[in-house]
Amino acid sequence: MAQDGIYVEQRADGEFAVRKENSKRASAVKPTQAEAIARAKELAPGGEVHVERVRNVGDGRDKFRKA
Repeated sequence: MAQDGIYVEQRADGEFAVRKENSKRASAVKPTQAEAIARAKELAPGGEVHVERVRNVGDGRDKFRKA
């Protein structure tokens, strides 16, 4: 993982959290994935934004993809 990576993950309540790598708390929470991706790009200009795929495969969530 990149040091300046930022992640967009779906929360249990259906909203999307924007979280910096190795952080415990979300930097932002948005109602849609598109809004969360836009906020992540604002927080990390030039950095890598990784988005959780929100489909279930096997035992859990799929892997991350780059935004």
